[in-house]
Amino acid sequence: MDLKRTQLLLLFFAFLCAQVRKLNGDSIPGCIPIERNALLGFKEGLKDPSNRLSSWVGDDCCTWEGVACDNRTRHVIKLDLRNPRPFSDANDLFLYKKWSLGGELRPSLLGLKYLNYLDLSMNNFGGIRIPEFMGSFRQLKYLNLSCASLGGLVPHQLGNLSSLQYLDLSYNYYDDNQPGFLIIDNAIWISRLSSLRYLDMTEVQFREGAHWLQALNMLPSVVEVHLQSCGINTTSLSLSHVNFTSLSVLDLSGNFINSTIPGWLFNISSLEYLDLSYNFFRGIIPPAIKNLASLKALDLSSNQFLEGKIPVELGKLCKLQYLGLSYINISKNLLEFEEVFSGCIKNNLETLYMWNTQLSGYLPDWLGDFRKLKYLDLSGNSIFDPIPESLGRLSALQELYLFDNKLNGTFPKSLGRLAELIELSLGQNFLEGVMSEEQFANFTKLKYLDLSQNQLILNLTSNWIPPFQLQELVIGSCKLGPRFPAWLRMLKNITYLDMSSTEISDAIPNWFWRSFSQIWYLDISCNRITGSVPDLTDFIDLEYFNLSSNHFEGPLPNFNSSRLWLLDLSNNSFSGAVHRDIGKSIPHLEYLSLSTNNLSGEIPLSLCHLRYGSLDLSKNLLFDELPDCWNHSSLIIVIDFSSNNLSGSVLPSICSLRFLESLHLSNNNLSGELPSSLKSCARLNTLDLG
Repeated sequence: MDLKRTQLLLLFFAFLCAQVRKLNGDSIPGCIPIERNALLGFKEGLKDPSNRLSSWVGDDCCTWEGVACDNRTRHVIKLDLRNPRPFSDANDLFLYKKWSLGGELRPSLLGLKYLNYLDLSMNNFGGIRIPEFMGSFRQLKYLNLSCASLGGLVPHQLGNLSSLQYLDLSYNYYDDNQPGFLIIDNAIWISRLSSLRYLDMTEVQFREGAHWLQALNMLPSVVEVHLQSCGINTTSLSLSHVNFTSLSVLDLSGNFINSTIPGWLFNISSLEYLDLSYNFFRGIIPPAIKNLASLKALDLSSNQFLEGKIPVELGKLCKLQYLGLSYINISKNLLEFEEVFSGCIKNNLETLYMWNTQLSGYLPDWLGDFRKLKYLDLSGNSIFDPIPESLGRLSALQELYLFDNKLNGTFPKSLGRLAELIELSLGQNFLEGVMSEEQFANFTKLKYLDLSQNQLILNLTSNWIPPFQLQELVIGSCKLGPRFPAWLRMLKNITYLDMSSTEISDAIPNWFWRSFSQIWYLDISCNRITGSVPDLTDFIDLEYFNLSSNHFEGPLPNFNSSRLWLLDLSNNSFSGAVHRDIGKSIPHLEYLSLSTNNLSGEIPLSLCHLRYGSLDLSKNLLFDELPDCWNHSSLIIVIDFSSNNLSGSVLPSICSLRFLESLHLSNNNLSGELPSSLKSCARLNTLDLG
């Protein structure tokens, strides 16, 4: 009897469900027609250059790309149209733009009454405003409009989203020349987002008097707040009472806040991440910092008006893993920090950044007690004396930056024990002595090595097999020669190489040009390298190329890099003509020096197309007349054609270069009258016609 009653109840329940579906107008299994039409209406307003929404056909919208429905009710609850091809560098920019949606955001989307997740991030909507109807999705819990090229005032109607838990409006700007940002004139609407847990407004511009702090203080559940680079210039951060006691992450970096560090911050015992860097905070670091016992990351860097000693209480933050104290006006001697860093802070600290803090004194032995330390940056200070052996106890260390100090002595053997090192930078010091293969033996994970601007001698045999695969090698001013290092052939991943002033007096082997076509930075200047340079049109990633002050000969190499901004081949023995299309093959060049060679022929007209910087063809054998192709679009600042065999007159078009500051035409065969247009060279401060 009970079994039959259960079966009847199930049949009755199924009948009710069917009736509800009929009331909703759903005659097609899997998709509600009203909502399907809403999506199609929204699609009509979009620009879709890559046809990303090609699957938006047919009856079942629940199967369309980026659309998700509730399994039971079949209502559309999620719309994720985030660009699947976000770009990380210029290489990816084309794909990013190709896959970006654009156009308009049509209100037909309001037909999705059960939507709780909306992501339109990483697209390009060309500066249009966020439509007011976005505030009508009462069930919305997740809204991500970051990096979508939106602009103008953020509508107050977003404050109606009382169910919203996640809101991201970060990184919206749509014009590289004159950026247009999202703007908030009054932030009080944020206080109505009573369910909010995550808020990211990075680079959204807050107008003065926007009441952002008061709005945040009315969000009891908020856990994470990012207000980086929001133009906040508050001179006072006063709060009588703190309500947002669940806050774990607070990022106020990159603003213009000019006040002391507010006391209410130290009442947020839940705080784990606090970033106040790149502001104008002043005064001392308050001893009340000890109250933030949960703190794992603290960054006070680049607050140049912070002063005084680091409070001893800072050393009591036992959970701290990241500490940024760079570029602040704190105590100058490292020895004064011993009491701070002898506390429990040393037990878990993984990152210590104190670059450009005007530190002096020597590296103390207690630095070796930070057994979990992975990243140590003390660069740009005045630290002297040898590197202590105690640093060899930092067995977890992955990055060590000590460049631009006054360290002397030899490379300590204990550093060779740091087998986890990925980046090692000791450049611009007074280190000396011989470094052998043995000192590099344990650096199997090393990717970046900087030993430049020291007096080190690299005693490495030609058949040495490096234990690492470097990506960047900076050894300028170290003694490396006279032979070109054959072991370099083993480092197949090099993209950045500086071997300037290393006393090499040899020819560059052919394998070098074949093996390193991926390189973007190459400086082997100020050596005595001989031979010629092959065609370099395959070096498409080149940005910086300096072979100056060597003994290269033969014709100039060809280039084909839209990234190349510095090309210096001066002080060599290159001969022949300057390539006719040189200005077109490297269109973004900012510095070109072919000075002091044996180049002949005429100055190519394509050089008039250079947009930026300095153009130096002096001390060659160039002849014929000056090019007459300059135009107002060029931003060239310096022209030096001196000491050639140029003839003819100084052409009037030269002063169409609006930013020209220095013009050198001396030691040529020029004649005729000086053009009256010279008076329009408003920025010219050096004119040499001798």
